[in-house]
Amino acid sequence: MRPPRSSWPPSPSCSKIFGVRRRRPSAGTRPSTIRKRPAVLKPKVQPGKRVAVLGAGSWGTTFAKILADGGADVVLWARRPELAREITEARRNSDYLPGINLPEGLRATARLDLALAGAEQVFVSVPSQSLRENLILAEPFLAPGAIVVSLMKGVERGSGLRMSQIIAEILPINPDLIAAISGPNLALEIAKEQPTAAVVSSNSLETAQAVAMLARNRYFRSYVNTDVIGTEFGGVLKNLIAVAIGIVDGVGYGENTKASIITRGLVEMTDFAVAYGAHPETLAGLAGLGDLIATCQSPLSRNNTAGRLLGQGYGINDVVKQMQQTTEGLASVGPILDLARAKGVDMPIVEQVRQVLAGTLKPRDLAPHLTTDSAEPQGERTIDDEQAHGGAALWGSVKRTFDQLRHSGRRPGGD
Repeated sequence: MRPPRSSWPPSPSCSKIFGVRRRRPSAGTRPSTIRKRPAVLKPKVQPGKRVAVLGAGSWGTTFAKILADGGADVVLWARRPELAREITEARRNSDYLPGINLPEGLRATARLDLALAGAEQVFVSVPSQSLRENLILAEPFLAPGAIVVSLMKGVERGSGLRMSQIIAEILPINPDLIAAISGPNLALEIAKEQPTAAVVSSNSLETAQAVAMLARNRYFRSYVNTDVIGTEFGGVLKNLIAVAIGIVDGVGYGENTKASIITRGLVEMTDFAVAYGAHPETLAGLAGLGDLIATCQSPLSRNNTAGRLLGQGYGINDVVKQMQQTTEGLASVGPILDLARAKGVDMPIVEQVRQVLAGTLKPRDLAPHLTTDSAEPQGERTIDDEQAHGGAALWGSVKRTFDQLRHSGRRPGGD
């Protein structure tokens, strides 16, 4: 049953899709005197650009809010009809974003065909291990020329493919129409409109810029780059380091231990990503260092929380049961280590996380920053400076990242 018109005002561009006709005001009716919210820092994009978000978890719903607050005409696809009804009628998603009011321009549906009808950009936020099957279901309803954007941070078990690679494999679209978004993006903080930044990456700079123009508003800023490999792997790898930080936090170790693991973790992330063709500067940017800092230090991080439970002595099965949402870091440990071995990359932090998950290493013994293959002192970097384009370049990227976070993205240019 369609909800009452008073609680479900569709936009003009979606009136045909949802079968609702808008009434014209009768002659002599006085215009409303309700004061509209001033358009502060509204992006210069076409008003009401039709977009879809697939997945109504915490991040999918939050990103739908980001887009709606930026002026886009957003339809959110929720698998469960009752959740779609709550989002549309009550402007709430009590399962994943309790206490957050959603914008009036945001509508939800449990029907993929309605969500995707006419959408010029499609943002996908489903569990990484279910992406393939969801894309197969969505493909018949995808509009020609639509840009498809991954909001996910994982790799597929078995294949080891990144999310953009799966999109390119399943959907019959030009690879230049595929993008990925990553960065320090804890959903609840952004849903509360706390300022943050992210990076949009695509092989096509034009595509990245088109997405970034939509994915920005007064509290969310999008930068751009063309290093999809580094952007996606940064989002995956920081989850694994965050699990390690959660483990030592649950054990009771202090800031020195965590700072050592975060720092050495960034080295592992960079070595791995560069081995697969990424630019080291990307790992020192929002998709690497920025996301690593946010995920490792916040109790809102699912990966940090899962690690903390492991450190407190819970088994992996108990941890999975307690987590209400998908914890991508736990699912990505095995595939990432397989990929690392294929390139000869040493990842002691991720390896010790795997051992804790397998029950072969006590959480208290997790100290990968102390383990070496030799008693001889080693250099801090594990790839030579020439391959990393020089230490000065890496430090410059780190400094730019902190500047972006400190100034809330007010500096011009890309990530």
